[in-house]
Amino acid sequence: MPSAAERTRTLVQSTCSAVLLVPGLDSLRPDQLMPDARTVDTDGDVLLAFAADSPVVRAATHAQADELAAVLEVTDVAPVSVPHRIRGRAWVSGWLTRLPHGAEPGRTTLRLEVGEAFVDDLWGAGPVEPDEFAAAVPDPLSEHEAELLQHLHSAHSAEVGMLRSLLGERSGGTAAVPVGVDRFGLRVRFTGVNCFDARFDFPQPVRDVGELRRAMHALFDAASR
Repeated sequence: MPSAAERTRTLVQSTCSAVLLVPGLDSLRPDQLMPDARTVDTDGDVLLAFAADSPVVRAATHAQADELAAVLEVTDVAPVSVPHRIRGRAWVSGWLTRLPHGAEPGRTTLRLEVGEAFVDDLWGAGPVEPDEFAAAVPDPLSEHEAELLQHLHSAHSAEVGMLRSLLGERSGGTAAVPVGVDRFGLRVRFTGVNCFDARFDFPQPVRDVGELRRAMHALFDAASR
């Protein structure tokens, strides 16, 4: 399974919604706290792009001589229609500073130096140390996960439903919806009288979409026997 650091890094570098929580800016609308873009540099610091005139940028500018504490909260929502769509959240806390360059016109880049992080998702909950976060690598499928799940749900719902045959005595549910895919396997939510998730692991981790297709065909073949 992916480590807590890998899951946190994946969420931070994904397209999931995120807000930057800064003391003193609690009264702002959520959209005013959402970075326009975010990435992680080679040192493991989170770089956040905001409009140059945003309240967050002003706060970071005024606090240049001091350490401004902030928390980046990322919320992961399943890209398919399913009960209980929130798959997890990650929090990255640290100190915010303004970079003198590194953004397009009209934008300012802020650096969040990571002090600690925490993830709570479908895998479980756990803390993440800054060095673990810096060394972690995002899941190779995360960039395409939304379209992959939507394609599986719309074009291969029958095959996904057949996977219940691999569950043995736990089989059940009136509908099967793919709610997560990563290099280790596929997660399916079975709904009905009882709602539960089941993981279907690949024989070995996949490295790209091509290997994922082969792994999915192997799963479907196993379910059809």
